[in-house]
Amino acid sequence: MNPLYVGIDVSSKSNVVYLMLPDGSKHSNFSVSNSHDGSAQLVKRILSAIASHSLDTVIIGLEATSVYGDNLVYFLREDATLVPYDKKIHVLNPKQVKHFKEAYNDLPKNDYVDSYVIADCLRFGRINKEVYQSDYRYKALQNLTRARFFAVQNLVKEKQRFINVLFKKYSTMTQEKVFSNTFGTTALAVYEEFDSAEALASMDLQELTDFIMEKGKNRFPDPDAVAKAIQKAARSSYRLPKTVNDSVNQVLSISITSIKALDAQIKEFDKAIKAQMELLPNVLTSIPGIGPVYSAGIIAEIGDINRFPSQAQLGKYAGLAWTQNQSGDFEAENTKLIRSGNRFLKYYLCEGALSLVRCDTEYSNFYHSKYKEVNRHQHKRALALTARKFVRLVFRLLKDNRLYRAAE
Repeated sequence: MNPLYVGIDVSSKSNVVYLMLPDGSKHSNFSVSNSHDGSAQLVKRILSAIASHSLDTVIIGLEATSVYGDNLVYFLREDATLVPYDKKIHVLNPKQVKHFKEAYNDLPKNDYVDSYVIADCLRFGRINKEVYQSDYRYKALQNLTRARFFAVQNLVKEKQRFINVLFKKYSTMTQEKVFSNTFGTTALAVYEEFDSAEALASMDLQELTDFIMEKGKNRFPDPDAVAKAIQKAARSSYRLPKTVNDSVNQVLSISITSIKALDAQIKEFDKAIKAQMELLPNVLTSIPGIGPVYSAGIIAEIGDINRFPSQAQLGKYAGLAWTQNQSGDFEAENTKLIRSGNRFLKYYLCEGALSLVRCDTEYSNFYHSKYKEVNRHQHKRALALTARKFVRLVFRLLKDNRLYRAAE
């Protein structure tokens, strides 16, 4: 193999490129725009370097930088002029490049130096495998599942802000959790349609009961008891000055609108994800509690399972691996999860594991046994360990392309 190493430092406007020859010497470095025309110029410079030095391989590397490098990767993969050569494309973890750069003494920080470091990192060879992009259906699915992830995160934050503001208006109601679902239709109607805790407390009980029955569509088994609980909580809540109370009502009203919009957004993502999943084989839905959305989030991030030689590597890729603290005869019992890993895959694995705990006896027993082992961070620890167990199941099912069978 006689390769040309191409290090690319990607930004939103430009791509800084360093072409390195097999012996580590510099061929050239230059900058092109991060556009279709700029990428075409880049390919021409690569082809010129290959021809002038009779090279037969091109190894291209760039850091994972949000969305700025995606289009470049697509362009380089699809460009027909590079087909005659053995072409490899690597998307490197910025942390890996940063640590590799630390081996040099006193290198300045600029785009040209960064592209040189990436090229030399490629030449050194201790890097991840070639980026998986051969089936764009996974990338299309990934766009949807990641967008859904951010929508869910925004919804969680918005609900937390809402609860904080709600405490000002109905302090006791939030403390005692009068409603089983704080964000149910009936609960939101009570929060929004009554001006103050005082107005709610002084309302005729029968009228309040009728209101609860109407908004709850007669689903409450004992609406009269609910109405009494609401009034009791309203009476013991703090009374706000009118000006403050009016502003709180405005904030709550706007927040409710945001929550409903995010809920609707997530439902639309779920529909789109289900439609996209019909184009892909999916054995994960055979697992209890794992529907098309959670399985899509997992499959979209894994792509081709053959990228991972073992379940341990898949677990590490997801960030479900623990650091080691050992020296001589000492081995620490308490270790932390690694800080790196694919946060989207980790999220969907943890959500899937939690759903599996509710639907599968084996995983439920495992979760609760781990929960009882410690007194601190019980849920987080038990969930991480259950998700790690789930990784082994996912790996095996995808590797063997078979359906799940519960242990008898």
